[in-house]
Order: sequence, then structure tokens, then C-alpha cells
Amino acid sequence: MSMDRLLEQIVKKNNPTVAGLDPKLEYVPQFIREEAFAKYGNTLKGASKALLAFNKGLIDALYDIVPAIKPQCAYYEMYGYHGMKTLYKTMEYAKKKGMIVITDGKRNDIGTTMEAYAKGHLGKTMVNGEAISAFPGDCLTVNGYLGSDGIRPLLSICKEEDKGILVLVKTSNPSSGELQDQKIDGKPIYEVMGQMCETWGEELPGKYGYSGVGAVVGATYPEMLEELRAKMPHTFFLVPGYGAQGGGAKDVSYAFDKNGLGAIVNSSRGIMCAYQKGDWQEQDYAKAARAEALRMRDDIIGAIAQMHL
Repeated sequence: MSMDRLLEQIVKKNNPTVAGLDPKLEYVPQFIREEAFAKYGNTLKGASKALLAFNKGLIDALYDIVPAIKPQCAYYEMYGYHGMKTLYKTMEYAKKKGMIVITDGKRNDIGTTMEAYAKGHLGKTMVNGEAISAFPGDCLTVNGYLGSDGIRPLLSICKEEDKGILVLVKTSNPSSGELQDQKIDGKPIYEVMGQMCETWGEELPGKYGYSGVGAVVGATYPEMLEELRAKMPHTFFLVPGYGAQGGGAKDVSYAFDKNGLGAIVNSSRGIMCAYQKGDWQEQDYAKAARAEALRMRDDIIGAIAQMHL
């Protein structure tokens, strides 16, 4: 499964982190924006071209040390079809560099609509009898709070295409507890969702003990992260909330198992905007991103067990 490939890349690069490519236009260095707008005008196309150039520079600086990228669809959809083309080109470029691509779409629907999402992001679309991949992602974040009807259409696609999903379980935002901490038969809803992930994952077993059904569990709630790691031994975690949202290495360490595996920690703004801190010149934004990625890697590695498959 795709989680197996992700785990292999994490161990190969000795780095359990993912770079979130969620580029607001103001994150892009001015020289890149000026070049794009001079060529394409103050248009959605010009903005999208600037984002693509920015992303490619980041990928060039990170691909040999960071195992994966995580583009958030919303930051591309806001630029219309030009932005979606940039999303595709970003994913394609990262894949050519050997990186795993986690599509952060948080998709959720039921029946044939969810099948369409599954085919679009993880599978293939049939065109006059020919199967064509629409987007080259390896994993997709999904919202499981519609229940099994919104997840089961994904499982067969994941099995056929060797892909994975990451289900929202305990999210990092401050208001997550308004729903996720409420109780069903004495158990918090996030725990119920976690157990559902374990059950769904039985259909997608992995060779390293982690299934193709992963979970999103925020670093901003370390006690719950520790609790869920113990109760979800076969579920791989995507951990947002490190850095800009307040989570530190100690907080995220609870996501990992005794072999230093089982999770990947996301940083978006911290990596993309690293050049905006300290004495970096904007032309060195990629070097700054690499330096921050290495710092983050070392910070987290220092807090977990030595990794081995």
C-alpha cells in the first residue's frame, strides 16, 4: 500500500516530516510575482504561474531530504482552473523527483459522488474505454464524519491503485472539541472515529503493520495523540499543528511507535515562509526552506526512537 512506500521513504531519508505546500500569494517572493505578472498580467493565470514557480523551487530544495509534500487543494482552487493546473503540475513535479504526494482535499460525500472523488484523486477516469489518471496523488485526506458511506467507495480504489487515505480523527483547530470531544456511549467521538479507521484499515493491510487507512491527529492535543496511538496500533498518523500552530517536538513524539514509526509531521508556513525570518534574502527562499526542513527533522528525530522498519 501507499503507506508502505511512505514509510520506506521516511526511513530512507531518516525524516518523518512532510512539507505542506499551501502557498498564499503573499508567501511568494516578490521577484517571482513580478516576473509572472509581467508576463501574464494581474490575472489568475499570472498568480498561478507564480505559485508554480515558487513550488518548484521549494521541491528542488527539499526532495532529497523530505519524503513527501502535502498540497492543500483550497489554495489552488481559489485561482480557478489555472490554479488547478498548478496543483497538478506541482504534484507531477514532486512525483518526478521521487516524493510521495499527499493531497489535502478533506473530501467527503456518499455513494457515486464519493466514487467520483475517489477516481479523480486516487484512481482513474474512464474516457472512451481508456483509463486516465486525473491527479497523481498517493494519499488523500478525507472527512469520515458522514460515516462508512463516505469511506467505503475509497477502499476499493485504494486497493486497486495501491493508494491510501487519511481520515480526520482529532483535528488541530481550537474548536475541534465542539464535536469531536462529545461522547457516544461514554467514548469521545474522536475515539469512535479512530476505531472505525482501524476497522476500515483491515481491508487494506500493509507489510509494516500500518494499513492504507491513516488518520489525521493534531499535535495541539498531545494527550489525545498519545491515547490514540495506543488505541490505533495499525493506523498511520498525519500530524498537523507543529510549529506555527504551537505544537513542538515533544508533542508530536506521542504519535510514533516504539520503532520511531507510524506518523509523519506536517509543516507548511514554517517551511514555505522560512526566508521571511532572520537575515535571508528573498532570492534564497529555497535555501531557507531547506534549512528549516533540516532543523525540523533534527528537532523531531531527537524526540523519538531511532527509526527502523
